[in-house]
Amino acid sequence: MYRILAAEGETRERRSQLVHPVYHRPELLAEAPNELWSWDITKLLGPAKWTYFYLYVILDVFSRYVVGWMLAHRESAELAQRFVEETAAKQQIPPGQLTLHADRGTSMTSKPVAFLLADLGITKTHSRPHVSNDNPYSESQFKTLKYRPGFPGRFLSMEEARSFCCAFFPWYNAEHHHSGIGFLTPEAVHTGQAPALHQMRSETLAVAYASHPERFVRQPPTPPPLPTAAWINKPEQTLEAAH
Repeated sequence: MYRILAAEGETRERRSQLVHPVYHRPELLAEAPNELWSWDITKLLGPAKWTYFYLYVILDVFSRYVVGWMLAHRESAELAQRFVEETAAKQQIPPGQLTLHADRGTSMTSKPVAFLLADLGITKTHSRPHVSNDNPYSESQFKTLKYRPGFPGRFLSMEEARSFCCAFFPWYNAEHHHSGIGFLTPEAVHTGQAPALHQMRSETLAVAYASHPERFVRQPPTPPPLPTAAWINKPEQTLEAAH
């Protein structure tokens, strides 16, 4: 019987087989502020076991500037929709300019957020499942937050958590000199002050070299280069060409 069925092409797997969709590796480039944003949600421990506050953060990938944050008692698609909409309005994002990248959390992949982004003309992309490296900028920013001196093991109330965030994010944007953007502050890069600051650094180092050249053994000092591009998963061909 099975030989006859096989000859007629009638044999197949009788059990239901789960077929996983193919997820493509996101390759995203930002060459200026407000071209590529990354967002994520992290849990902050609450006053008792199994209690949390949810911190929503949107980060500009090129400048590392936190363009928006929100603290809530829960994670939901409706809150995420409102948060993204208010942040885009605050930054005055025109249609067709911005790509918004996130992982595959339920709020990020929800229909309310997808419909909102379509209405605003914002392109959405997502990380591959279980690949944290596809959203490295948000992950790094959360690490900076949670390793900040004074970050408590638990927040006793929503007010305490909000007070900490109200102090942290202005510091992160305006005072934190980020190694990924030439030790400039995110605010300086995001608002276009970086070239002037880079020129001032060059002039200061030139004066120092002219005054004491013996302190600089190999060559005159130069400031770190200005950021020109930021990638999420740089293409392999670009990496090979760079080498």
